[in-house]
Amino acid sequence: MKNILVLTLNDLAIAIKNKTLVLVLFIPIFVFIALNLVDKADVEANIINIGMLQDQTYPAEMAQSIEAADQVFAVTWLANQEQALRLLKDQKIDGIVTSNEDQPNSLALLVLKKESLHTIAIVQSFSALQKAVEGHPPSWVSKISSLQHSSMQRETLPTWILMVILLVGFIILPAQIAEEKEKKLLLGLLQTPIHEAQWLAAKLITGMVLAVTATLLLHLLSNVWPQHVFSYLAFILVGSFCFSAYGVFLGFLCRNQASARTLGVIVYLPHLLPSAMADVSQKLTAVAPLLPSFQLFEPLQSILLEDGSMASRSFALIYLLLLGVVMFYLAYRLMKRRWLM
Repeated sequence: MKNILVLTLNDLAIAIKNKTLVLVLFIPIFVFIALNLVDKADVEANIINIGMLQDQTYPAEMAQSIEAADQVFAVTWLANQEQALRLLKDQKIDGIVTSNEDQPNSLALLVLKKESLHTIAIVQSFSALQKAVEGHPPSWVSKISSLQHSSMQRETLPTWILMVILLVGFIILPAQIAEEKEKKLLLGLLQTPIHEAQWLAAKLITGMVLAVTATLLLHLLSNVWPQHVFSYLAFILVGSFCFSAYGVFLGFLCRNQASARTLGVIVYLPHLLPSAMADVSQKLTAVAPLLPSFQLFEPLQSILLEDGSMASRSFALIYLLLLGVVMFYLAYRLMKRRWLM
């Protein structure tokens, strides 16, 4: 019994030393924070921002009822259809209400995604308001259309691509670099004519090849291809460069593989979930743009789902490129100092 206790305490001490305990504690804390960022069913979260066009003629009773229901709807009057579409794409408004020309005394609703839970909540709110005002059908909203018309494979593809690129950058590369440091392989290589920059470049290219290969395989399996291939390829290459350089830098911050895996997961989850879940929460929509991963996810989503191009996403491209260069330089400085070797 004594030996079992000693061995158990030794294993726990090792778990504390190699940061495994930190990882075990981090995951539930992160899940708790992420769930608190998801919209809840309170009054503030239920307020729906509806865009209405100034050049449209709405049924008077419907328009007045929508504006009066300020605890459910926040009405934004817009000058024209172009402005309304731009705000809807940027998720500044939840939907656009216009008069339905095909059916008098009814409304047409334009949303970003027809199949989303948010659209269902909007329609339910309109139904509840109509019941409170009139108390009988037919429904005010007689037509629902969406900006994004795509299959489930196309809609989820940007999330899977972001996941594999971050997986290579934050999990695979840091553990590989930490292993070479832990086994003194890196110090041995540096005794040869190999230069630090050459070794770093090789790691960077390895990460990019892995990320691009996984992305290509996802496209082959889903049979989904972008319309603007050049713009799409540019973001895939720059994104894999950025997060591979990021991963190389993380690898030099760790002394062994266990620490690298722990640090990788701690960085991986906050970069993946807020970006991938930004569509389901207004709070996450506000947080996600602060993360580098969103500067890759949002352009990929735009190119695949909305036929966007690189011209309108130049800031994100430059941001990812500069961040990759900064991370590569920081990794080079740590390597010159033989950090934790």
